[in-house]
Amino acid sequence: MNEIAQDLNNKIQEENPYVYELLSTLGKELYYPKGILTQTAEAKQKAYRFNATIGIATEKDRPMFLPLIQETLADYDPKDLYPYAPPAGKPELRKLWREKMIIENPSLTNKSFSYPIVTNALTHGLSIIADLFIDENDPLVLPDKLWGNYTFIFGVRRGAKTISFPFYTEEGTFNTKGMKEALLSKKDHGKAILLLNFPNNPTGYTPTEQEATDIVEALKEVAEQGMNLVVISDDAYFGLFYENTIKESLFGRVANIHPRILAIKVDGATKEDYMWGFRVGFITFGSEFPAVLDGLEKKTQGILRGTISSASHPAQTFVLNTIRSTEFQAQKQEKFEVLKKRAFKVKQILDQGDFNDAWDYYPFNSGYFMCLKLKGVNAEALRIHLLEQYGVGVISLGEGDIRVAFSCVEEDELKDLYDLIYQGFKDLSEQNS
Repeated sequence: MNEIAQDLNNKIQEENPYVYELLSTLGKELYYPKGILTQTAEAKQKAYRFNATIGIATEKDRPMFLPLIQETLADYDPKDLYPYAPPAGKPELRKLWREKMIIENPSLTNKSFSYPIVTNALTHGLSIIADLFIDENDPLVLPDKLWGNYTFIFGVRRGAKTISFPFYTEEGTFNTKGMKEALLSKKDHGKAILLLNFPNNPTGYTPTEQEATDIVEALKEVAEQGMNLVVISDDAYFGLFYENTIKESLFGRVANIHPRILAIKVDGATKEDYMWGFRVGFITFGSEFPAVLDGLEKKTQGILRGTISSASHPAQTFVLNTIRSTEFQAQKQEKFEVLKKRAFKVKQILDQGDFNDAWDYYPFNSGYFMCLKLKGVNAEALRIHLLEQYGVGVISLGEGDIRVAFSCVEEDELKDLYDLIYQGFKDLSEQNS
């Protein structure tokens, strides 16, 4: 093992051996190499005559660029577009995102957590976490209502064994008891990775204040029974809280609650700031131990250096300038209201009772999506029928659930959408009778 990696491991182990035990074999071997980037960083500080270190081209003390590109980006300084960004991201963006997190998550006040590390959006962030903490057959615990890509990221890539529990109780609330039982079912393994996604894809559900309190208490109880936990908050749809939900990430409430629990937040500008194609995400670690935060950041930088090297500099600059703008909050609130009205319109349509023979709907209060629980019709058969006969696209989940993204349907067209889904249901019901 490289001596730098060993040194990081020793420091983590001295401050918190539980986090060291959570690391995968790969995670223990990772480090940030003292190579070209380190030498370049030193040269940037001290090479006042000539800096002949980094592999970019310059011209008249500026990054070299093609004028035909710069013409479309005239409002931006070339230095904020063309050079490589640091592996962990632009320092000013990391600082600003951290400040934003504290404002939006009051529970983070007086908590110890890292500066966010920039990733190529959330999928990349999740894959980094998988590399750091998942060995083959390590348990990944998550609700049965989930984003299908988790299975690929953690299972196919890293060999995790998925342990699922029912998302909802019979009363339609978050199933904290099922979560706790799923975690404790792997107590003999010694560790587990818990992945929670709120607002949830596909259900559009976020816990209430009481549910969030119960979740945190359950996690503490599991840790007190001797299990080491990585608790991931996938906050892709952060901020889109429409009703009686917590209005912050669970990350702030889980961070620092127990030495055996490592809280990790994965978020980004992609969905919450309507910048999907820019691919700017963040990983943030929550720990009260400075050596743990330092070690995890350096190991994450090692993964970045060994995969993408660094995330897009122009995209980071666009996000940074957007958040700094005085118009940012007002414009973001305007889009929030549009989505909130669509969510309320969906409930109004469904609560009229016109479709009760075809489906029930799962509770939803946030995010982009909601789910229908079909009565007697196969979800995949309905999806294909709607696509081929009515030009309507929805997502089938398992045998009997349909996910509908109200986020991409105008409010005044939502009734037509559900009418067509209902017509498709009736068509298949008649065929089956």
